[in-house]
Amino acid sequence: MKKAYLIVLSVLFIQCSLEKDTTYIEKVQDPEFFQDAMQNLTDIVVYDIFSPPVASRVYLYPTIAAYEVMALKFPKKYNSLVGQIKELNSIPLPSDQNINHHLASLYAFNTVGRALIFSEDKMNLFQETFNSKLEELNVPRKVVKASKNYGAEVAASILEWASKDMYNQTRTYPKYTIKEEDQFWKPTPPDYMDGIEPHWKEIRTMVIHSSNQFSPKEPLPFDMNEGSPFQKQLMEVFEVTNKLSEEQINIAKFWDCNPYVTHHRGHAMFATKKITPGGHWIGITAIATRQSKSTFDETINAYANVSIALFDGFISCWDEKWDTLIVRPETLINQYYDEEWLPLLQTPPFPEYTSGHSVISRAAAVTLTDLFGDDFAFTDTTELLYGLPVRKYTSFIHASEEAAISRLYGGIHYMMAIEEGVKQGDAVGSFVVDNLQTMSKTISPN
Repeated sequence: MKKAYLIVLSVLFIQCSLEKDTTYIEKVQDPEFFQDAMQNLTDIVVYDIFSPPVASRVYLYPTIAAYEVMALKFPKKYNSLVGQIKELNSIPLPSDQNINHHLASLYAFNTVGRALIFSEDKMNLFQETFNSKLEELNVPRKVVKASKNYGAEVAASILEWASKDMYNQTRTYPKYTIKEEDQFWKPTPPDYMDGIEPHWKEIRTMVIHSSNQFSPKEPLPFDMNEGSPFQKQLMEVFEVTNKLSEEQINIAKFWDCNPYVTHHRGHAMFATKKITPGGHWIGITAIATRQSKSTFDETINAYANVSIALFDGFISCWDEKWDTLIVRPETLINQYYDEEWLPLLQTPPFPEYTSGHSVISRAAAVTLTDLFGDDFAFTDTTELLYGLPVRKYTSFIHASEEAAISRLYGGIHYMMAIEEGVKQGDAVGSFVVDNLQTMSKTISPN
């Protein structure tokens, strides 16, 4: 009898050990783990002051690494991006049965992210905090080790692919040489910074065939004669910004998204850091996935689709900017009409046509609409961290339209750049939606 009792106790002990060994599984599938990792990456992007195009690259590669791990985990639900985006090779197959794919995707995301940013100490600190959480959840060390090692393998594969996208080569290319004629872009006050990423069109695209696949129509010809189409566009900026309503001011500031705004007070200068335009739409993706109660893998899928659309959108837009070299309104208004005039927003340091906000906002909105539906109403809380109130939208397209017109209110774009930018972004976003098939079953909108 005593022997039988001991056997029963032994069985119960083994069962309890097994339960303790597996109770962590559901917890590490909490999508907030990935949301936290993405927010940490955004925080570092802001801190390191990456330009909008470069920031889109920082978001892209870590997210693809995480996505490919989850696509292996759920092959009936997701399609690998191999064969769908340019030159991507299959990631290594897992060889250790102790690997947890959810943890491996997070390790891959953070490892790739760390390789693309400057503040590695901040990423390391986040990783230490993450490891501490895993200890609190009693994740077995063998699972953590196996998942971390596999995440490192995947990261190495993705980084090898990323290294061939022409980014490193373009770091050595010459700066833009300023052209003297009035119609060409000039650096703008207050710091007259060099033009950002004049060679970005050389970067390898993901889904679109080339940087100029969706070139907009030609901008209006430069003509400062009274009543010319171009002069009317310039005067519209001047007149609208001189009588802005409170709501128009709020819209412009909400969508400013200038990563580095300088302020001058006498001999003193200080700067404020903000998210990039792409970072704002990454924030909207976080809102959408939370609101729709997306699972861990569905959350990564949404970020993957949006980051690809943003990346290709920036390449498409920057090709046009540095091809047409259209001068900013601020330059011409100061030169021809009012040398004291200042736009509401600080003019970013690159050519005017087309509007980057208009392009990438519509590309992201089209992608999110495909994932979550046409009438996905949401409250945009993205800018709360940067001291701005929330705004409400009836759809992603609604938000993208407001982002576009904000550039007129801000005094930094002509309407032609805004309208053609929306069309350009719509074309990019639609092409990504039509040609990138990540899920075999579309996420059901709320």
